[in-house]
Amino acid sequence: MPKYVFAYHGGKAPESPEEGTEVMAKWNAWFETMGGAVVDGGNPVGPSKTVSADGVADNGGANPLSGYSIVQADTMDAAVEMAKGCPIMGHGSVEVAEAMDM
Repeated sequence: MPKYVFAYHGGKAPESPEEGTEVMAKWNAWFETMGGAVVDGGNPVGPSKTVSADGVADNGGANPLSGYSIVQADTMDAAVEMAKGCPIMGHGSVEVAEAMDM
């Protein structure tokens, strides 16, 4: 079954421990709805650097990555449907890309 990368963009850090607990509960509930399709729940990511032939930029690019997950789905459309339930939707977006077997 194909694997898909969910690349998260945007979002915001919780402002208190209580808000952090609430946010994590939403993410865990969403992961539970996908069951065994979740291959790797992933993690949020910190500030990034963009490396290119022109050098290194500290800005993370035009749409910096804020986290990732890896799921399995029969089709891209099925993966997109799963992504629609992501808790980041109120503050960001999910980019869905197939992880190609090489």
